[in-house]
Amino acid sequence: MNNATKNLETLQDIKRMMERSSRFISLSGWSGIAAGICALAGAWIAHSRIKLYYEQEFPTGCAGCLKKDLFIIGICVFAAALCLAFLFTFLKSKQEGVAIWGNTARRLLWNTLLPMVAGGLMLWRMIELKQYEFIAAGSLIFYGLALVNGSKYTMGEVRWLGYGELLLGIINLWFSRSGLLFWAMGFGILHIIYGASMWWKYDRLSAMEKGNNTNEVNPD
Repeated sequence: MNNATKNLETLQDIKRMMERSSRFISLSGWSGIAAGICALAGAWIAHSRIKLYYEQEFPTGCAGCLKKDLFIIGICVFAAALCLAFLFTFLKSKQEGVAIWGNTARRLLWNTLLPMVAGGLMLWRMIELKQYEFIAAGSLIFYGLALVNGSKYTMGEVRWLGYGELLLGIINLWFSRSGLLFWAMGFGILHIIYGASMWWKYDRLSAMEKGNNTNEVNPD
């Protein structure tokens, strides 16, 4: 191995150390894929519930039951996606020997939660006022803002996911009756595409590097 190669590897090691200190790099591609699958499953269940509601011509008094069911479905989807995201992130952090909680993770959490909490409160008030028309669009827009705001503390791909969520949410403002479709596209399909690209770019290469290092330590 010549000096140029050694110097290049040293620079790459320094770059990795700087990224670990300034960015939360333990996000797993499987987290995005799992979140997308949960969202698509939730959208399918919600669609089935809404379809059943209209086909059976429920009386007006049962509208509250439908709203309650949809709220429960949303909470379950969020909880399942959050748990799976934490699980895959924890496993990746453990595999790479990186602490899952630190200053960078706290900054990421704060910058992501701030727009989401503000948006959640606004959407909650819209639900209280029975203004359901832009709930899906609002959730996509505020989620996209949260991703863009927090992306400076993690992988750059998160910013592009945020842009995609924002774009879908803005388009949804003019197609408000298709809110569930846009919701499924944003939280489902976009997450799966993002997760697959993250897995291909980072997780796959990390596994390959680990395998190469193992072969070097234990040659045949």
